[in-house]
Amino acid sequence: MSVIIALAALCFLMLAAYRGYSVILFAPIAALGAVLLTDPSLIAPVFTGLFMDKMVGFIKLYFPVFLLGAIFGKLIELSGASRSIVAAVIGVLGRERAIPVIVIVCALLTYGGVSLFVVVFAVYPFAAEMFRQSGIPKRLMPATIALGAFTFTMDAMPGTPQIQNIIPTTFFKTTSWAAPWLGLIGSAFIFIAGVVYLEVQSRRAIRNGEGYGTNLRNEPETPEDARLPHPVVALLPLVIVGVVNLVLTQLIPIWYPGTYSFMLPGMGAPIAIEIAKITAIWAVLGALFAGIVVVLLFGFNAIREKFADGSKAAVAGAMLATMNTASEYGFGAVIAALPGFLVVAHGLQSISNPLINEAVTINLLSGITGSSSGGMSIALAAMAERFIASANAAGIPLEVLHRVASMAAGGMDTLPHNGAVITLLAVTGLTHRESYRYIFVMTGIKVMASFLAIAVFYATGLV
Repeated sequence: MSVIIALAALCFLMLAAYRGYSVILFAPIAALGAVLLTDPSLIAPVFTGLFMDKMVGFIKLYFPVFLLGAIFGKLIELSGASRSIVAAVIGVLGRERAIPVIVIVCALLTYGGVSLFVVVFAVYPFAAEMFRQSGIPKRLMPATIALGAFTFTMDAMPGTPQIQNIIPTTFFKTTSWAAPWLGLIGSAFIFIAGVVYLEVQSRRAIRNGEGYGTNLRNEPETPEDARLPHPVVALLPLVIVGVVNLVLTQLIPIWYPGTYSFMLPGMGAPIAIEIAKITAIWAVLGALFAGIVVVLLFGFNAIREKFADGSKAAVAGAMLATMNTASEYGFGAVIAALPGFLVVAHGLQSISNPLINEAVTINLLSGITGSSSGGMSIALAAMAERFIASANAAGIPLEVLHRVASMAAGGMDTLPHNGAVITLLAVTGLTHRESYRYIFVMTGIKVMASFLAIAVFYATGLV
């Protein structure tokens, strides 16, 4: 019965999200409904002590990232940088290359360490302009961005600094470059399969005369008479974000080693910050700030008249995206604490093959929690020692465990209630009903990739 309760809460939230209802409202309803059916006396304590605690904790950490990311994306849009780069790319590659170009841009940013949430805000103006000029239906845009930002560069590409590739290192004592050949093979499969699928859908729609679409929401606006910057100048802010993020990631632990404590005269006690847990966030914030300064330096004249209204729209979008994701994060924390979730987690231990066991377990737990990092952390915290023992007995390198875990985490996590999916759809002004089915195909491809890596390892021994 406990398993049915947990699954019912999950299905209820996915249905609400798919039908366009606010996750901010329905995530706590779904979570507390599951608690009601489990132990009614715990509703108030769980709401305050678990759901709100996790939700507020997420906002505390990530709202500045969402805010600066949204402002950066809006300034890129208002400055005309997005239109300039798109015009240059179309001039070199042609209009028919819009989908792979957007995927590659997202991939480069994500592989450079930029948060996938920031990538959504930053790339959307480029994608909207390129899709519009190429006549590609906007409904395919979320899946295109998801393919570039949420899949292979998030967890399959060796060396990626995204958290999904870092978490396994603490359990398996590996590095972010673990199992490079398996990661590259998986990445190639995801990229090729995803782009081919989206191109087929695009060409079918164009043949049917569909076009970009009408009566659309949250469309980027660049004045028609705007003087566009040179493509190199337009690209500079994106390059600055990637470079500064990389540099700060290396320097912050040097500037603030270990745990940093500070105290001001008006404080009653010092505050201690674990730098390792906050380095990535500080680095991204510094990078986005640098990118914003560069956009303003080169494009202030184009931005000036619409800066007030544009910044208000960016702040509103950032707040909505943050609250949507934070609510879903709180929901995942509650579901993970219920007995039904633990039953599912323990039941998965019956799979004997360590790699298959790991892939299935992390895929399912990431899907249930709606979080790749959350599902993987829960699975590895409970089962890593057993995975290691089984792998050692079977002669499987721990690097393979790392890569399979990382790739599986980014599989079923992108179900309709996933925070990144909800943010992506909100930013692009589309609904689940309009666009989610294409995102789900990316999810299916990503799930297949984790099992492809396993098959390649057993067939060839490649690591």
